[in-house]
Amino acid sequence: MELSTVALEVEGPVGTLTLQRPDRLNAMSRVLLGELIDAARWFDDQSEVKVVVVRGAGRAFCAGFDLNDFATADQSMSPRDGADLGRRTAEAVTNMRALTVAAVHGRCVGGGLVLAAACDLRLAADDAVFSIPEVDLGIPLAWGGIPRLVREIGPALTKELVLTCREFDAAEAHALRFLNRVVPAAELDAAARSLAEELATKSALALTVTKRHVNAVAEQMGSTAQAGLDGDLLVSAMHDAESRAAGRAYLEGRSKR
Repeated sequence: MELSTVALEVEGPVGTLTLQRPDRLNAMSRVLLGELIDAARWFDDQSEVKVVVVRGAGRAFCAGFDLNDFATADQSMSPRDGADLGRRTAEAVTNMRALTVAAVHGRCVGGGLVLAAACDLRLAADDAVFSIPEVDLGIPLAWGGIPRLVREIGPALTKELVLTCREFDAAEAHALRFLNRVVPAAELDAAARSLAEELATKSALALTVTKRHVNAVAEQMGSTAQAGLDGDLLVSAMHDAESRAAGRAYLEGRSKR
């Protein structure tokens, strides 16, 4: 596949999916989101691949959605379709046949955290920093992020982290059970690879059936079925005067730091 923002590798039963926008801290443009969907489908066609490691190139896992990209018009899709791309991406990753292992380092922000939540297992470097700034930007957390967080960490903590927009480190993310494991930053790639290789020694049928079973139970705990409405909520926020003012104030504040 010819992809400009995602790199794919396969070595035996283990694949690697790398976000490749390091100059933007792997912020999610519309092109990147579309290529993640294509990459998920491509891995589904690689019958020998049992586990895929999802990582980011450069200094961060993912800085969330690219504000500059989404602020510009795209004549190839409607605003509603553009707003819905993140949900489609998260669902494509969740529904991959192979198990997915997120290897998180540096910043993991907003939509990047939703991408990590869409993966089956999550490892993080001890210097990783997480945040969900959407409410400060005047928009709701979309892309199916709310139900995914509720079933991982519970409703009260989801409300706290989403509403306060505060940063939290890898140790707290592990204590909240969002992460399976925290490792020294220098060991993250090796630890993710080792876990993937261990899982890949097991029966493909058993891995796939277990993944689907757990996902089915998780859907009963917190369904993403209504996430298709998230795009409508995002478009509404973009046309709400108070929400737009909040977003401008947040961005102006960050530029002065």
